[in-house]
Amino acid sequence: MRYWNSWGHDNTEKPPLTESALTFVRETLGDSQPLPEATLEEVCKQVPESRLPDHALIDKSAEVRVRHARGQSLPDWIAMKSGDFGCFPDGVACPETPEQIRELLELSREKDFIVIPYGGGTSVAGHINPQQQDKAVLTLSLERMTRLLDLNEESQIATFGPGTPGPMVEAQLASRGYTLGHYPQSFELSTIGGWVASRSSGQQSLRYGRIEQMFAGGRLETFDGTMDIPTIPASSAGPDLREVVLGSEGRFGVISEVKVRVTRAPEKEEFIVVYFPNWEKAYQFCREATQQKIQLSMLRASNAVETWSQLKLAGHDDLVAWLERYLRLRGVDEGKCMVTFGITGNKIQVMAARGQVHKLIRSYGGVGMTGLGPKVGRLWEKGRFRYPYLRENLWKHGYAVDTLETSVNWDKTNTTIDGIENSLRTALEDEGEVVHCFTHLSHVYTQGSSIYTTYLFRMGKTHEETLARWNKLKKACSIAVVEHGGTISHQHGVGRDHAPYLKHEKGPLGMAALYSLSEHFDPDQRLNPGGLLEEITENEKSTEGAL
Repeated sequence: MRYWNSWGHDNTEKPPLTESALTFVRETLGDSQPLPEATLEEVCKQVPESRLPDHALIDKSAEVRVRHARGQSLPDWIAMKSGDFGCFPDGVACPETPEQIRELLELSREKDFIVIPYGGGTSVAGHINPQQQDKAVLTLSLERMTRLLDLNEESQIATFGPGTPGPMVEAQLASRGYTLGHYPQSFELSTIGGWVASRSSGQQSLRYGRIEQMFAGGRLETFDGTMDIPTIPASSAGPDLREVVLGSEGRFGVISEVKVRVTRAPEKEEFIVVYFPNWEKAYQFCREATQQKIQLSMLRASNAVETWSQLKLAGHDDLVAWLERYLRLRGVDEGKCMVTFGITGNKIQVMAARGQVHKLIRSYGGVGMTGLGPKVGRLWEKGRFRYPYLRENLWKHGYAVDTLETSVNWDKTNTTIDGIENSLRTALEDEGEVVHCFTHLSHVYTQGSSIYTTYLFRMGKTHEETLARWNKLKKACSIAVVEHGGTISHQHGVGRDHAPYLKHEKGPLGMAALYSLSEHFDPDQRLNPGGLLEEITENEKSTEGAL
């Protein structure tokens, strides 16, 4: 059963929070106390009467509305744990066909409803949260559209229902000998339609590409009909209409069909962890490996604080103690940085990549390519989708954890990391609170890298105080990202949380163009208002007012 107020399912193996890990957190941040939690029964009693009419496709029951009211951002967690949701959808529809989606859109236009498309509910940026409205709000869940509809093996194009979650995508393809290879950390719950709508990036994007490289075409249901996007390999016939759908976050229509480029399942795959003496060597190794185009499937570099923190939180105390002794003997001690990489392909490809990367690792003083590295890499592979469960363990002891991400060119990477981390460490100084933060490069490109920062802080004495602390932290780090020229989101999307900062990346003309698209597809602003694009007045939509 899926949890109603936290991440994941109750039958999933979860990473432990060992006593030594908890001691590390307490020594770093100070003692803390957990906050009381509302029960599902208590929250269901708060759900108001629905403003929607009876309809065969719409469920207006209280529990279903509660379970579709929030995503997985930290403010969402605070709302769910406290029971103070603020607003609920008036009902949840679960269409099974594109025709039913169109029927619901027509009903919404006729009856003047707000419509919020809903995939796996894994949003960490406020994409799916209903806002207080004079109009009824219909959440349109695609959870029943989960089939592999077609697999064209000659062209290697697979067609899926938009609500297909990651494990079902891979299982259905694997039965035919194929893979998509898209593995975001939210893989367990997030959906293929959600990946397209939020421009997702998977952990092995070095080999398979981001979702924009995988997305070949599909269908978008709009108030004026269906927009079909053909699967053409390449075209110079004007702007690419796939870009209207990619990252649209439900503002222009509802994705009803996703066509993706798939590949044959690889013969061999391995993940290896190595350690470098310091950040500069780890950073240079990653940049060089990427720009040399060594055929790795993933490459992730943790800075010294993250490496230290990960070892403390790992839950494998005996293995970590042995690892520390081994690295110390090899001259890799204080300030060491962990790099995780994957090699995927046929046996010849894997052998060639192994040889190239081994030579480069040695040139930068890395340790662990043989013996140790693959063993730690297998542990990482086993637990790579379980880390979101750690938030619940920390929450129960009074600690909050959140993440942010951006991307910049290589020449800005280190200064941006410093700027983000400094903004977080100082954001709660006026309260005398410590913020523990650390960073890794999660996706690398020849041009630059993404930056993924995690931060931990003590929860306040109340849920409201905890949310106030998060708001200060979120504002501080978002400003730091903008000031350093980074994108407000590399992989999590814009939603409502990041919408105020989008203008700094797109500029006035770009924002005006996006608002024009929204007006074209949704002139009455019924589709997910406030997501991606802030709600502004007519005057502000002009070129002069877009910023």
